[in-house]
Amino acid sequence: MKTLLCTFLLALAAIAQTAPSTPAKTEDKPLTSFPYTPGLDVSAMDRTVDPCVDFYQYTCGGWMKNNPIPSDQARWSVYGKLYQDNQQFLWGILDQLSKQKSGRDADQQKIGDYFGACMDEAAVNKLGAKPLEQYLKEIAALKSTKDLPPVLAHIHLSVEGAPFFNFSSNQDFENSSQVIAFASHGGLSLPDRDYYTKDDAHSEELRAKYVAHVARMFQLLGDKPDVAKTEADTVMRIETALAKPQLTRVERRDPHKLLHKMNATELQALTPRFDWAVYIKDIGLPPQQTFNVTQPEFYKELDHQLATLNVEDVKTYLRWHVAHGMAPYLSDNFVNENFDFYGKTLRGTPQLRPRWKRCVSLVDDQLGEALGKEFARRAFGPDLKQKTLTMTKQIEDAMQQDIDSLTWMGPETKAKALEKLHAIVNKIGYPDRWRDYSAVEINPTDFLGNVERASVFESHRQLNKIGKPLDRSEWSMTPPTVNAGYEPQMNDITFPAGVLQPPLYDPKMDDAPNYGNTGGTIGHELTHGFDDEGRQFDAKGDLKDWWTEADAKNFTERAQCIVDQYAQYVIIDDIKINSKLTEGEDVADLGGLILAWMAWKAQTKDLQLESRDGLTPEQRFFVGYAQWACENIRPEDARANAITDPHSPGKYRVNGLMVNIPEFEKAFQCKAGQPMVKENRCRVW
Repeated sequence: MKTLLCTFLLALAAIAQTAPSTPAKTEDKPLTSFPYTPGLDVSAMDRTVDPCVDFYQYTCGGWMKNNPIPSDQARWSVYGKLYQDNQQFLWGILDQLSKQKSGRDADQQKIGDYFGACMDEAAVNKLGAKPLEQYLKEIAALKSTKDLPPVLAHIHLSVEGAPFFNFSSNQDFENSSQVIAFASHGGLSLPDRDYYTKDDAHSEELRAKYVAHVARMFQLLGDKPDVAKTEADTVMRIETALAKPQLTRVERRDPHKLLHKMNATELQALTPRFDWAVYIKDIGLPPQQTFNVTQPEFYKELDHQLATLNVEDVKTYLRWHVAHGMAPYLSDNFVNENFDFYGKTLRGTPQLRPRWKRCVSLVDDQLGEALGKEFARRAFGPDLKQKTLTMTKQIEDAMQQDIDSLTWMGPETKAKALEKLHAIVNKIGYPDRWRDYSAVEINPTDFLGNVERASVFESHRQLNKIGKPLDRSEWSMTPPTVNAGYEPQMNDITFPAGVLQPPLYDPKMDDAPNYGNTGGTIGHELTHGFDDEGRQFDAKGDLKDWWTEADAKNFTERAQCIVDQYAQYVIIDDIKINSKLTEGEDVADLGGLILAWMAWKAQTKDLQLESRDGLTPEQRFFVGYAQWACENIRPEDARANAITDPHSPGKYRVNGLMVNIPEFEKAFQCKAGQPMVKENRCRVW
């Protein structure tokens, strides 16, 4: 199971029909300093709207009007804009280091040369499909499905994606201090198993377009159109078979459904037609005796496929996955075909991101802590780190106070909850120890080689954790990331330096909007330790039931109030929020804002606060919270994320909270009968 990360960068937008379609005009140039946007932006508001009627429109109406979606984006948001600002700042760092030929340390050399090689588009275009030759040669040499393990091992180590299945390391659910092997589902190229199983007209049309895209990719590999069409049908047939037994995203929210530990003999018996010993050896591991097979039914189907597929079908499937996984790094014809489907068709994005953005993202993805060291040195001082730590401690104090005051939770469960709360580790800004990239060879004239070598390095780094004690100091995000997260097995919250920049955290601003915005995010992440998924792990991060039966029932009933509320909200057309998928994020949104309010009140209890910009301090707190969620989205992206994103659309991450908070009603003097006043409020924490 991937760790539970709250992906604010992927938070959805307001209802798609409100999204402007005119591309934003931005100046593409490297930055040496950040552009400043205030933490509470009055120009982003629409004060013609009554906040008691639609608070989201009141706080974000101006922003949505003035920030149309750029042509290279599927959606645009406050988080997205900060991400782009960070990217331009990183571009400035990398552009300078790529041109500097002396005086660079080892990490500066690697990130500079990687970026420079990536930006040499002419050199990449000259190669065409040549970088795939070795993979295609290995695939062509397959004589039978029995020969699959070593070929698949090579692909898994060096190519993005996971044909047939996913094999990785993760913490043992039952003993989080140890890392074991995880054999997980995989094998698909569409974003989720539902894309293969839904039978509505839109899904059928999308599948037809996907098959046409796969056929065009085979033609780029040199296949004739009629052959390519047959091959694309084969890929769809195999992927559909692998999709059907996979658990849904809602089912995967229950970690107990993903806990199926087996020894090597049991795993081999589950898939007798795949030689695990050869595969394990070829990915560079010693023989293993402990595996968590997250979805046994999926592996039964995998074995059935290996029994029924002929070797030519397997070759076709593997050729597709290699071409698909490597397409973003190949010549323009591959890049553009890949974008036409995954960008334009699937997400509605009109234009490919400029190359500098793609190259910055790649450096962050593959050499993230080397780049992060440069980012943190320039953009995250000790004063900011201390302020964030202080706010985090205050919100933890608020949660202790909140737990102590709960009437629905008994003393036994409260003691365990406080034990878990006090064990949470706060990771702020950047790691204490930087990752060592000395084993990664970066060549200034070999972009594709750099991508492969960095991929193999990271694959081995992850796999080599198996059988070893957990390193709890490791970060799951890079310092420039505009995101925040809680990981239940690590029992830690992470706030990279990238997310602690204006307008999300504004040192020039008064406390009210900062506690509403960043404070609400800290509280959100903290609450994830106690949501429907996180609450199943104890203080050590072990999957263990520490709740009394009565308290667990009380929690479920209160969380169901939120599930029922959000299930009524429409995303687009007739598609409503899948509130069982979004339950954890919706619970965390509400709990986080309540904790932030408590912490802000404690911080300012002895201060004489003044109104600013025509807003009282209390109103500034709520507007400060809401403005992180300002966003626009394309209809295609709204549809896609309705299936895959565990976050509710931004409009409901604001309005859905305010109707449950009496302090909001009081701050804006809302009256019974107005849309932002709810008679029966939901509250868990």
